[in-house]
Amino acid sequence: MKKIKYLLIIFTLLLTACAHNSVQQGEQPDLTKVVSEEQLLREAYQSSVDNSQREYFIYLPRAYHDKPEKKWPVILFLHGNGERGNGQNELDFVLMQGPLYEAWVQKKDLPFIIISPQLHMFGWDKKGIAYIDNRLKDNIPKRLSYGVPKRSATFKTQVDFKRISSLTDMSEVAPLLPQGWELLETDLINMLDTVQNKYRVNTDKTYLSGLSYGGFGTWYIASKYPERFAAIAPVVGWGHPSLMPSIAQYKLPVWQFAGGRDTSVNIKYFYAGLNTLEELGHDNIRFTVHEDKGHDAWTRVYSSDDLYQWLLSFQLSQP
Repeated sequence: MKKIKYLLIIFTLLLTACAHNSVQQGEQPDLTKVVSEEQLLREAYQSSVDNSQREYFIYLPRAYHDKPEKKWPVILFLHGNGERGNGQNELDFVLMQGPLYEAWVQKKDLPFIIISPQLHMFGWDKKGIAYIDNRLKDNIPKRLSYGVPKRSATFKTQVDFKRISSLTDMSEVAPLLPQGWELLETDLINMLDTVQNKYRVNTDKTYLSGLSYGGFGTWYIASKYPERFAAIAPVVGWGHPSLMPSIAQYKLPVWQFAGGRDTSVNIKYFYAGLNTLEELGHDNIRFTVHEDKGHDAWTRVYSSDDLYQWLLSFQLSQP
């Protein structure tokens, strides 16, 4: 027992000496410095659509206030159909999924400023849509003081694995969904301008992504303002061939995601637009199909690091 006791004492002294030497040789640690926490802010604006007073979320990443010289990348995120609202007391519904959910609720350390607006209801609460009529504010995920909440269960699907033939003729297919993000085109660009003027933004690293209805919106906004974005990532929402010429002209990098078992947005519609891009000479395209996932393939996409690392690999002006 005495031998063990002496050995423990010697081992402790050695560890103390090593720690002391490493501090002396390196930089002295600043034990008083506290890294600034993430912030979720609300920015008020008047919508050009109906002159209503609304708000949108701005997420400031961890350590934003500690690095006054740093300019941060930006993601403009467009949510899906079920998160529409009045931009006031319904704004929290946009926290249900996507990069804002990952950064704020799941505390994923994303080095982006995230702009997350809310699409107007445009009468969708009068259409008898169950996922809108039955949604509850109590089910909106909350950021916890300690730890993170359990993720919601993914959509269950009984759809078999199968390859569906792609649709090549899209001439009879409407390029946009009804009452979608295209109606907020002016508002969205104004939001980008506001955030770029008000916060430390790296304008060369501005990205656009959205899921479902927001995926369709991503394609549309990118087609109208391809010069504003360094890369786009539409998730479970396809782009119509008619939107592709401007995207191809600017060689805007695209990463398209789809769910192989998606019964809401059929995978057969995804190919025509992507093929059009290639026919127009644009080859900076990725297309990932999560064959085992349904419409909520977005959960895997936004919870992974892959998308964010890919976005950061692009910027508007090359160094």
